[in-house]
Amino acid sequence: MAGKTLIIAEAGVNHNGSLNMALQLVEQAHEAGADLVKFQTFKADKLLTKQTEKAAYQKVTTGHQETQYEMIKRLELSEADHLVIRDHCRRLGIGFLSTPFDIESLHFLVEQCDIDCIKIPSGEITNAPLLLAAAQTGKPIILSTGMSILGEVERALSVIAYGYTSPSMPPGLASFECAYASRAGQESLSKNVTLLHCTTEYPAPLDEVNLRAMDTMGAAFGLCVGYSDHTKGITIPIAAVARGAVVIEKHFTLDRTLPGPDHASSLEPHEFKAMVEAIRDVERSLGYLVKLPGVKEMANRAVVRKCIVASRPIKRGEPFTADNLTVKRAGAGISPMEFWELIGQVADRDYEPDQVIER
Repeated sequence: MAGKTLIIAEAGVNHNGSLNMALQLVEQAHEAGADLVKFQTFKADKLLTKQTEKAAYQKVTTGHQETQYEMIKRLELSEADHLVIRDHCRRLGIGFLSTPFDIESLHFLVEQCDIDCIKIPSGEITNAPLLLAAAQTGKPIILSTGMSILGEVERALSVIAYGYTSPSMPPGLASFECAYASRAGQESLSKNVTLLHCTTEYPAPLDEVNLRAMDTMGAAFGLCVGYSDHTKGITIPIAAVARGAVVIEKHFTLDRTLPGPDHASSLEPHEFKAMVEAIRDVERSLGYLVKLPGVKEMANRAVVRKCIVASRPIKRGEPFTADNLTVKRAGAGISPMEFWELIGQVADRDYEPDQVIER
């Protein structure tokens, strides 16, 4: 039977730099049934240069007046804020998670916030120093793969394998490949890493989602695969669970009309709750790989399936023929699969029309 999907409410930067709003997001994520609520941990000075332009979708949602640096700077949460948010999560019983965008933030989350796993965002999949530092913590890693080709995913996994196994060779491409090719490296990946398929566009066009890529990654790397969703609505993450996603990550906001880069492509609390409920329904329906009737289904066999009955009066000693037998719903009896085996046999009693034939 399918296991429980890990559902992550991606609060991200939808707190707009407000601790109070971040705490509300935690409460609403818990109310909606999410397993984890995830934020983003970064220092703007370490994340991007002051001249970096906004992405096209960010210009649409937040305008052209400020640089990406200025926007990101406004969305920073302090270390003290993180600890307050973490403690609020613990009180409510929802998991706390945050994405580090630099090594300093990674160490803060691991050492001060005591996060259980590390989520690496799609934009950092080529950031080998961050990948290495994440693996060297020994924590499980959830790796988003938006914008990546399969080879880039493999290269990232090679760095992570090196970090987990800590070989004596100095870091470098050749060392990463050796670690990835080793049994210890593969075992460490299998034990610790979950890949997330993702389309990095906000909102993501349906014809670019390509859910079948989950199958490709699972087959290529032998790892658990989930899905980080940026489409509108709740249909696609539900479909991803039906296709085997073990993790679902979805952006979450208190109000889609709020100013900010990600609100417009996020779910509001009632929508997120509906998605969680639908995913849990899908999980219950997935069942086993074996084709078997359900327990309640079995009781319907006698009602729904047909059996062999007399089509007209049949006298004792009269042979059964295709003319005096027919198939109807009549309760328990001889299966129509045996219709031809009866032909030519002799009736051992009289039958009225519609009477069930007995052996």
